[in-house]
Amino acid sequence: MNKKPEILFLDEFLLAVDKPAGMLSIPDRYDPEAPVILNLLEKTYGKLYVVHRIDKDTSGVLLYARDQATHKALNALFHSRAIEKTYLALLRGRTEEDEWVCDLPLLADADKLHRSIVDKRRGKECLSRFETLERYEEFSLVRVSPETGRTHQVRVHCAASGYPIVADPLYGDGKPLFLSKIKRGWRGDSFEERPLLARTALHAQTLKLKHPKDGSDLDLEAPLPKDMKAAIAQLGKLSSR
Repeated sequence: MNKKPEILFLDEFLLAVDKPAGMLSIPDRYDPEAPVILNLLEKTYGKLYVVHRIDKDTSGVLLYARDQATHKALNALFHSRAIEKTYLALLRGRTEEDEWVCDLPLLADADKLHRSIVDKRRGKECLSRFETLERYEEFSLVRVSPETGRTHQVRVHCAASGYPIVADPLYGDGKPLFLSKIKRGWRGDSFEERPLLARTALHAQTLKLKHPKDGSDLDLEAPLPKDMKAAIAQLGKLSSR
């Protein structure tokens, strides 16, 4: 059973939550059996208006409007890129650059797997900024700041940079992260071993914006979930040996 979303901010205009991995932001015809956070929240908070989404396996900050006027104002902020977003991603491979930019244009829902693909002719403008936070033997922890909001943007730009996100089934190898695969001399029962991380290792960490009603600064942050925290801690221990 998925854990309940934590409330990060609530007033009469806005609701921000920390979405657990494994829940859809909105109903999805491709995954009709998955739990939907919008349906769950509306049972308690009434009608909510969607202004952005994060993928099912991505955890982190998700923002909703509570009335039509706020919805319109938030849409304008997102459209004008006045809302700052950051993600944390655990990547396969050691990054070479401390910072880099990916501006490859993306075309959404472009194949049978409903993936976004790099398409320089038909794709939409797209820009992501990357910052390496930690390097491990065969992995890296990065902060990603997408300046546009295309479907699967962070996941595609990570893969296109040569560093797919750990356990990403669409743009990486989809393989869970096991301690037995990263720890030399590991001794345990491979049949009973549970993965350190079994879903796309991506977390929507922060969302910064001006409150659409009074212009006050809102700095929303979702703490790193247990699975990513545990994986990063193990990678750090092994790399320091």
